[in-house]
This record gives sequence, structure tokens and C-alpha cells, in this order.
Amino acid sequence: MQPRALIVDDEAPAREELRFLIEGLGDLDGAGPVQVVGEATNGEEALLLLTSLDYDLVFLDIRMPGLTGLDVARELRDQARRPQIIFTTAYPDHAVDAFDLAATDYLVKPFDAERFRRAVERALGFGPDRPAAEAAADQAQDQTSGQDAGARPGQLTREAPPQTPRQAEPQLVRIPVQKDGRTVLVQGGSIVYAAASRGYSSLKLADERVLVSFSLNELERRLQGHFCRVHRSYLVNLRYVRELVPDFRGTLVLVMNDRQRSRVEVSRRHSRELRRRLGLRD
Repeated sequence: MQPRALIVDDEAPAREELRFLIEGLGDLDGAGPVQVVGEATNGEEALLLLTSLDYDLVFLDIRMPGLTGLDVARELRDQARRPQIIFTTAYPDHAVDAFDLAATDYLVKPFDAERFRRAVERALGFGPDRPAAEAAADQAQDQTSGQDAGARPGQLTREAPPQTPRQAEPQLVRIPVQKDGRTVLVQGGSIVYAAASRGYSSLKLADERVLVSFSLNELERRLQGHFCRVHRSYLVNLRYVRELVPDFRGTLVLVMNDRQRSRVEVSRRHSRELRRRLGLRD
């Protein structure tokens, strides 16, 4: 069956532009073209349409009269047959809230047709960004990439291979980062460690450090699996731990396996749990 889409935007030109982009997608991976079967000018209309028909995709504006796009997403969050949500907005400052509500993507206007296509393919489980491809990449990269392995509820996916112990582990999520007016999704497995900063947290990646608006406690809840809290100010990816070095105070310092051989302090309070996670004796 063709994927069915709902467009929600209070501005007619924006709805027309989305319809034009959708028509330009053509046949997606044999599933047929995306079919626009509804348009809404505000959140209330959107919820009425969403309760009357099952949609696969919702293209959702943020700021509208009455209910906002985020309000609509909250209403949909606990639905059993939940459509994939792609936010289309001129405001980049709501990205964190959008991904907290399990949005598939967040497009900041103006965006081009190629960026739009990638978002739709990801939402429908097609193309190189589909979760099945990410799971295969996980296995091929010796369990170091941190790609997401699970499909979102309601996605159109091909039959998945039998679940392996690797796939059954807690999933590493993507963390939205604002860069040059764009929302970039950082894979959890690419984070070497996270550090508390004033009002923010910083993520140490292979070649750069980026700021995010999540607290370290929020990141700890999101980045489970191979992440471990080693200090009130640090959360580390255990896959990147290279060495444990005692310092002059009798506490531990972690040497990370990144280019800079970053060093992360371990507090006495967290050292026992760290050793347990690493399979070391006290």
C-alpha cells in the first residue's frame, strides 16, 4: 500500500511547497509514491484527521495558531499506530524538544529536495539511512559504530533478520546538535565522553567538541548501554577507554582512545562501578 501523508501548516504556500516536494519523490523503493491524503491548517484539525485515518507520515509545522506542532506530537506519542513525524519549520530552536518526542527528522526551512528525500526515506525505512542498514553496519564494524538497530513503531520496513544478542542490547540514540543553523544528529557510539558545562553539556567527538542543551543526567538516561558515569561531571563511552592510570591522589584517570588521548577523572564514588563494568577486580 502506498505511504499516506498528512501535511500540517498554517500557511498555504508552505503546504503547496511540501506537496510539490512529495510529488517529486516518485516511486520510493517499490512502495509507490507517497500519497497526500490530508491537509490541516492548525493542530486541532490535524488531530481530528489523525483520529479518522491511519497515516504513515506527518509533515508538521511548529508554530501555528492554537495547538503547536509539539502539542500535536505529544498527543500522538502514546498511540499504538503512531505515524512518523517530520517537523518542517523556520525555527531551529525547538529541535531538542522535537527529538524528545521521537520525531524522525527536523527540517529547517529553507531545505532542498535532496534533504527532504533523505528525511522521507529515513522515516519510511528505505535507503541507506534505514535502520536495517544501520544494524548491518554495526555488525560489520566490530560493534563500534553506535548506529541505531531498531525500527520505529509504524515504519514501513522489509522483513527483519532474526534478532541477535547484539541487536537486543540497549540502543544508542542520536543526539541532536545545532551547527551553523542546521540540526545534526550525532550517533551515540561516536561520542568519546560527555562533560558537564555551565547550563549545557559538551560532547567530545573524534575531531571536535560540541555543545548540547541536555544536562549530563539527561544524557546519562539517553546514552545507556556502553556509557558509564565516572564523575559528577563526566559520562564516558566504555568502548573508548584505553587505560586506567592512578594519579597522585590515589584516584583513577581514564586515558581515552581518541586522537588526543583525552584524560577523564574518575571520582572515588564511581570507581567501583566503573571497575565492575570493565570486569576488573577492586
